[in-house]
Amino acid sequence: MGWLDSNLLSAVLFFPFLWGLIGLLIPQGSEAGRGVLRWFALLGSLVTFALSILIYYRFQAAGPEFQLTETVDWIPGLGIAYRVGVDGLSLWLILLTTFLTPLAILSSFTAIKEKARGYYFLLLALETGMLGAFVALDIFLFYVFWEVMLIPMYFLIGIWGGKDRIYAAMKFFLYTMVGSLLMLVAIFFLAYQYKVQFGTFSMAIVDLYRLKLGGDGWLSVQAVLFLAFSLAFAIKVPLFPLHTWLPDAHVQAPTAGSVILAGVLLKMGGYGFFRYAFPLFPQAVIQYQLVFMILGAIAITYGALVAFVQSDIKKLVAYSSVSHMGYVIVGLFSLNALGVGGGLYQMLNHGISTGGLFLLVGMIYERRHTRELKDFGGIAKVMPWFAIALVIMTLSSIALPGTNGFIGEFMILLGTWKRSPLLAALCALGVVLGAVYMLWLLQKLMFGPLENSENRKLTDLTGRELMVMAPLVVAVFVMGIFPGIFF
Repeated sequence: MGWLDSNLLSAVLFFPFLWGLIGLLIPQGSEAGRGVLRWFALLGSLVTFALSILIYYRFQAAGPEFQLTETVDWIPGLGIAYRVGVDGLSLWLILLTTFLTPLAILSSFTAIKEKARGYYFLLLALETGMLGAFVALDIFLFYVFWEVMLIPMYFLIGIWGGKDRIYAAMKFFLYTMVGSLLMLVAIFFLAYQYKVQFGTFSMAIVDLYRLKLGGDGWLSVQAVLFLAFSLAFAIKVPLFPLHTWLPDAHVQAPTAGSVILAGVLLKMGGYGFFRYAFPLFPQAVIQYQLVFMILGAIAITYGALVAFVQSDIKKLVAYSSVSHMGYVIVGLFSLNALGVGGGLYQMLNHGISTGGLFLLVGMIYERRHTRELKDFGGIAKVMPWFAIALVIMTLSSIALPGTNGFIGEFMILLGTWKRSPLLAALCALGVVLGAVYMLWLLQKLMFGPLENSENRKLTDLTGRELMVMAPLVVAVFVMGIFPGIFF
């Protein structure tokens, strides 16, 4: 335990990847071999979750300093080092990642029958990439993990996705890569500026926070750097009008890919704004505050309106993500405690509610091999447990009081009102529209007459599927009733 005490973050970070490498040695030619692979991958993700719980218990909520830090020189000449640590924000995003990954793996047990070895390895490697971005305290190390995440998700969509999977995977990759390259240029410019001002290279976040950059004007040095970072983060959110890759990626991705994409990967955008863009470029943030709040408000209403006209259930949930992540941007750019706190909480909420919705869509797709709303109706009569889970996740998504979604959206609206009552009213309209399309989905899918003969043969949730949904249902109410735990 001595090594673990001083290297807990590294253990949590690299264990999934190393465990996945071992899994590549397991034969997958028979059903028995695939069964061993499933349980092996699940065990690895559960061990990672247990280790992340240790981080929670070691963390002391006493101040803003990073904790459990580790530093090892990597490229000293450029001031690049392996620096990791956690604070109150990254702590909960680590827990969200390690909480959702076992559920994503467990949901894949019956869905993935081909190339299972590579599939579970990529899921575990993706977990390492996501955790690395959340714990990195060196901006170059953050960039490395930011790019590493692309590779497993690209292959998960491209190999195990739907009929247009190659198009969706390429679109996802190209969008993210374009934004990332501009951010890389900005990162090296920051390192050079640090050398000019302090006489040595450093990529440490706490060092770069000390930089003084020109911030007067819409195209000042600080503003240009802010926009370079913001493009990468806005694509990942995704913020209107940079969102078009997301519906394609969600619709084509396997269920576990959609859960991780919505539950964790989209949070990288909000996390990036809060960790890097805001403290590095404070004057530029104030200059562009209203621009991003307006774009966030447009995303809320646009995503809701487009979701309402979708016939594919998965695409509807994908556009709901565009709408809900718009709240995150509006909250963060309100630049007051209520709005920012609500935006950060909404990141966690969205991971739970939308992750749960994608899991339920995957479960119904496995049974009917269609996601068209017209093919359903009245299935609550034959799938009561599925109906209960879907109702709870829907109420969470539309922010019913008592569920997790209410806390985040209420705080965001209050914070936005302080900055702009007009924008707050527009965002409140998005709340109404969200209730309209989600309740419409619920009514069309679950209630009414059971007319389609195929639906009469549907079986309710299995024990395994109930095990997947139960933790999410519990999280909805714990986060909705006891938010103080998280704040």
